[in-house]
Amino acid sequence: MDWWVWLVVGIVLMALEVVTPGFVLFFFGGAAVILGGILSLGIEIPVWAEFLVFSVLAVVLTVSFRGPLMRRLQARHRPPPRVDRLEDEVATPLSDLEPGASGQAELRGTVWKARNDGPVPLPKGHPCRVVLVDGLTLVLAPGRPGPDVSESPHGGTAP
Repeated sequence: MDWWVWLVVGIVLMALEVVTPGFVLFFFGGAAVILGGILSLGIEIPVWAEFLVFSVLAVVLTVSFRGPLMRRLQARHRPPPRVDRLEDEVATPLSDLEPGASGQAELRGTVWKARNDGPVPLPKGHPCRVVLVDGLTLVLAPGRPGPDVSESPHGGTAP
């Protein structure tokens, strides 16, 4: 087969990788491009040997480089945004909450059912940390929110 056919096949396979995830076609395309480059040097081998070299190159490239490339790309993914996470947010009890008691608290301008999970009473109006969301109930504890929460949903800075 002509060398340029392998180059075209390689480029097409690499382009198809855009619509198929997994980096398999990319390395098969790379094998075809490498084989096309070898054949462009004037080296003549039988067609069956070309397919054998292509197959070996494709497997070697895929096994050697796909795993490390996938790990590297996955390591760059950032954690999902905290849009729907309420843990470590600041909630304000609307009444005094004794340890283990239930009541209501305000979070992001909405009134929620709340439960004091801490060992000390939570006074009315005192900002507290949401430690867990149990269904539609906020589980509160005294203390400051985590380091990534810097502003209260009610405006101003968190305590």
